[in-house]
Amino acid sequence: MNYLFVIDYQNDFVDGALGFSGAEKLDNKIAAKILKYGKGKVFYTMDTHNENYLETREGRALPVSHCIENSDGWRVYGETSLALAQVEAVMIKKACFGLNPIIEGKDLPENAEKIELVGLVSNICVVSNAVVLQSIYPNAEIIVDASLTDSFNKELNNKVLDVLEGLQVKVINRKV
Repeated sequence: MNYLFVIDYQNDFVDGALGFSGAEKLDNKIAAKILKYGKGKVFYTMDTHNENYLETREGRALPVSHCIENSDGWRVYGETSLALAQVEAVMIKKACFGLNPIIEGKDLPENAEKIELVGLVSNICVVSNAVVLQSIYPNAEIIVDASLTDSFNKELNNKVLDVLEGLQVKVINRKV
């Protein structure tokens, strides 16, 4: 089976507290990819924090309050939100960069042949979840669509795509 994971395509990463120019341009293409995969094949992660975020280890290192559960910034951005609802995608809330398969992954598929990742931010949560999913599914082909991920730091975005390839993740649609 082939699955799509949409990583943290939330308002705060697109045009909110940690948003950056260009992130909004991924919306229609991510939504189209979701619809292409269809019902039963799409999962999406939600970076999820509480009001005490700034007191956490991550909050001390990144002192920008974001993705506070049930806030506008926490919600999925734009057309992507509608597409996820249309295919009845499975939401996975996560409290840190990568999902915790023991706690948060109870709804994950038992087996996978191919897992494709899109979303934000490439050099933080996308790479973290690619590694986690590669560990959960050691025989699955893990793919990152470079045209549907990005970062606030273009240099780090390019470097992380190199790192992903070094980790035997297939990077597709990469601009040279």
